[in-house]
Amino acid sequence: MQINERDNVEVDLKSGHKYALTDIKAGEKVIKYGFPIGHATTDIKKGEHVHTHNMKTDLTGKVVAEYAPYTPTLPTKEKTFMGYMRENGSVGIRNEVWIIPTVGCVNGIAKRLAYLTGSKTYLHTWGCSQMGDDQDLTRKILCGLINHPNAGGVLVLGLGCENSNIDEIKKVLGSWNEDRVKFLNTQDCVDEIEEGKKLLAELRAYADKTERTPVPVSKLKIGLKCGGSDGFSGITANPLVGKVAERFYDHGSTIMMTEVPEMFGGEKVLFDRCVSREVFESAEKMVQDFRDYFVRHGESVAENPSPGNKAGGITTLEEKSLGCVQKGGQVPVTAVMGMGETTDESAGLHLVSGPGNDIVAITNLTASGAHIIMFTTGRGTPLGAPVPTLKVMTNSDIATRKPHWTDFNAGVLVDGENMDQVADRLFDLCIETAEGKETTSEKMGCQDISIFKDGVIL
Repeated sequence: MQINERDNVEVDLKSGHKYALTDIKAGEKVIKYGFPIGHATTDIKKGEHVHTHNMKTDLTGKVVAEYAPYTPTLPTKEKTFMGYMRENGSVGIRNEVWIIPTVGCVNGIAKRLAYLTGSKTYLHTWGCSQMGDDQDLTRKILCGLINHPNAGGVLVLGLGCENSNIDEIKKVLGSWNEDRVKFLNTQDCVDEIEEGKKLLAELRAYADKTERTPVPVSKLKIGLKCGGSDGFSGITANPLVGKVAERFYDHGSTIMMTEVPEMFGGEKVLFDRCVSREVFESAEKMVQDFRDYFVRHGESVAENPSPGNKAGGITTLEEKSLGCVQKGGQVPVTAVMGMGETTDESAGLHLVSGPGNDIVAITNLTASGAHIIMFTTGRGTPLGAPVPTLKVMTNSDIATRKPHWTDFNAGVLVDGENMDQVADRLFDLCIETAEGKETTSEKMGCQDISIFKDGVIL
């Protein structure tokens, strides 16, 4: 325990939990980050621990927001990095060969081919027995992966009889380079392993023709994600990532944030930076649609934080959300996107619809075009997306105990290191990663996807 000299309150600095800086009466708002995070359910004395036993959320099913005109600053900096320029003008930061199954039935074949050829495959359980919008989303996500520029070559592996068969995938995929994307229906050949090996060898040979060249940092799309948050998330890692996001925006990059349910209660921070009424109304609708989704299923919009969040000191969803949205820094909100939509290269913060579930969220960011994901965590996770996923730890304890999960330790901020200097180091690490430095999840082979499911299973 340590005395907070300014407020003369004894606190446990390592716990991430909250302590009252003043007396709070029952029913009064509890304030953190300058915003209400709930109300006191009992009288709370100065210095007392504030958590689930004496405070509660104020969230309801409706978003209450008003548009306020906002004029952003514009990017001013220019910098290049070494990336892979694709024929369609997009840029990749990896030059891998991917196998994308159209349906879970061929997962075993995809794994076998990946093992035999050194390719990467991203397995999922859908692609069949789906209907309507649910099936459409699966196809959009798969096409987002097929078109991702981090893949120098892609084998689309189908079964043949599935709903999202190769012919249906092609309708969504649009135009493609036949040297870069090849298709194999396993029901249509005698030996799918030998045929797959042949096609993958051709794809590898094509990918190897492309070399890194200087490209503008403005071409980069940076995804933002937090998972396994704790009481330090909104104090160290998330505001740090926000500072790095601002640096990328200064260079004209696209920043992408998802986890809509973890905006509940913190929406105003984002809404106040919408560059137009149209963007504001789209953002408001995105958040309200997700609240309505909870209500339709009979769930409370405040059914969050997780047990791990609470153990780490987070009490209400408002508190979690106000920490979560700090990952966007002060970057202006310039676009709102649906799940499975591919973002353009316009500078600014693009809000991507989707849940907070870690593996679904990083899949959505990847399918929408993120090259790199900065993933903050206080509890720790080995999870990585198909694209490089930098794990930014909120505290030095988890960074020390799990170095093989850690790419960057934001816990040094608690020890008094300068925020701008630490942000410069993380920005530099992102550029190094874009130029080929492997993340811990890449080294461990912890790269996975999960597609959002919201519909009937036939």
